[in-house]
Amino acid sequence: MGVRPSSPLDKRQQQQLRGQVDGLLRAFLPCYRRQLAAAMLRQISRELEPQEPAGCQLSHTKKLPRVREHQGPLTLLWGHPPQWQPTFCVLRGDGRLEWFNRKEEYESGGRPLGSSALTGYTLLTSQREYLCLLDDLCPSSSGDLAQEEPLRVLEEPVNFPLFLVHPFRAHLCFCAHTRGAQRAWRLGLQGAIRLRATVLQRSRVPAACAFLDTVRLYRRRRGFAGGDDATLGSDAEVLSAELMRELLPALRAQTLRSLRCTGRARARACSEFLDAVHAAILARVSAGLRAFQPEKDALLAKLERTVRAELEQILQQRAQRARRLEAEIRDPLEACLCSMVDPQLSQIIHALLSLVEATLQAVRTLLIRGMDRLSHHLRKNPSGTRLRREVYEFGEIPWDPELMQACYREAERNRSHLAQLAEPFGFLGMQSLVFGAQDLAQQLMAAAVTTFLQLADKCLTSTLDCDQAAEQLEKVRGLVLKKLTSDSETSRWRFTRDWLLGIFCPFVWSQLGVSCNSEQPEVDGDILAVGSQALATEGVCRDVIQGLLLQRVDRELNKILGASDRTRSPAEDQEGACDSHHLHR
Repeated sequence: MGVRPSSPLDKRQQQQLRGQVDGLLRAFLPCYRRQLAAAMLRQISRELEPQEPAGCQLSHTKKLPRVREHQGPLTLLWGHPPQWQPTFCVLRGDGRLEWFNRKEEYESGGRPLGSSALTGYTLLTSQREYLCLLDDLCPSSSGDLAQEEPLRVLEEPVNFPLFLVHPFRAHLCFCAHTRGAQRAWRLGLQGAIRLRATVLQRSRVPAACAFLDTVRLYRRRRGFAGGDDATLGSDAEVLSAELMRELLPALRAQTLRSLRCTGRARARACSEFLDAVHAAILARVSAGLRAFQPEKDALLAKLERTVRAELEQILQQRAQRARRLEAEIRDPLEACLCSMVDPQLSQIIHALLSLVEATLQAVRTLLIRGMDRLSHHLRKNPSGTRLRREVYEFGEIPWDPELMQACYREAERNRSHLAQLAEPFGFLGMQSLVFGAQDLAQQLMAAAVTTFLQLADKCLTSTLDCDQAAEQLEKVRGLVLKKLTSDSETSRWRFTRDWLLGIFCPFVWSQLGVSCNSEQPEVDGDILAVGSQALATEGVCRDVIQGLLLQRVDRELNKILGASDRTRSPAEDQEGACDSHHLHR
């Protein structure tokens, strides 16, 4: 906070930002159209491939990922000059934080004093760490700190801080009233940050996959590689953040020249100005993507019809182009893999496996504890309200940040070691990787809980006495754990494989230089252009690199894990089916 320009954005600045956003969309959308064609081709091709014999054993929940709503009093640093003021805060299920003057205003449906989507924020719980961050943003000259009357309030020690910071959004400084309240808010806010960040990564629809591929290609052409953290957020948030990163040096320099305050006050005032710029960019990007939506929907429908009708011909042409490209790049690619990837591959595989195995083991431990608790209450009181409450709480385990923290913590534990191993490859996606492991833990827990409750509901009837019901529940427990083991092995393989590609593919691409960068000009208009968009050289080249890299990855993974972990045998599937049959007899 502190002294700010009288108007955050004048008309000239607003007009300039509109032009910059429009330029971004003009550069981005043609590539997005091509990637929509490629993504649709991959989806339809995958539908026609032979399915793995095992598939998913657990039932998938129909509940959408969400944050458990949390509310309560917090003290907020607010106003000009800033002062600590009591507020009533509400963390919504979609990951938005709102704050009100009083609880009564919230309960009566009043408008909040303020709100923020938590995409891209980092949570700090140390006042000293936050002050150091402000000092790094705007280093003070000698004597500046003594002159900072507006921010002297931050010098005073505060209890149980919750500081939300962002590279180009306004900082949000809260304090809880107790350590327990601080912990509850910390877990809830961290869950909200993750939920908002991974909305595109969780989706498997062609449009989301195409958008992520387009962002990576857009960044690669500008000299940035390995930056999966740049794809965190919704489509509009990702594109807005991309433009903000391009503009940030000039914006920061311009803002600092116009501010009369110094040091920490200047850092906070600068963050507020950048917040206004980001809001203007986000609004313009959102409007541009909404305007593109009807065209995108029509294009997807056209793509699906054409790709299905011409699939064999498109795949043949793509295979021919892939063979030619593979012949061109195999020697330099092989040299790159032998000299730079192979020496580190085994180490990075072990680091990834250590992270995901510890996370999945924590899921299993938490699930067993929940099932055992439920069985205990069933034996004790099979028809009481306490049992009904326990069943409800068991169903809520995946969305309970306190219980799931044990799983999420394992995903963070080896982060620094893995980042150190991946650093030579220019990998900038550690936050995405950790969020991905945490999302995997939540998805598996949700599927296991759903499966347990479904099977228990089928086998527990009013004719059973306590001992019979407990015996049936024990069978359900064993079957669910067997299914969880199968899905965990599949997930472990897929997670490790996907992130090895995420670490190595951008690096290998950059090492190959311009050999894959010739992009086929886009053809608009007739329906025959659809196939050519799916055959763009850049996309085919990426598939060739991934295919050759996966041969090495799979060979090393098989060596470490054994081929038996990848799929289950038909005999094992039959065994699982028999278990399920006997359970319902």
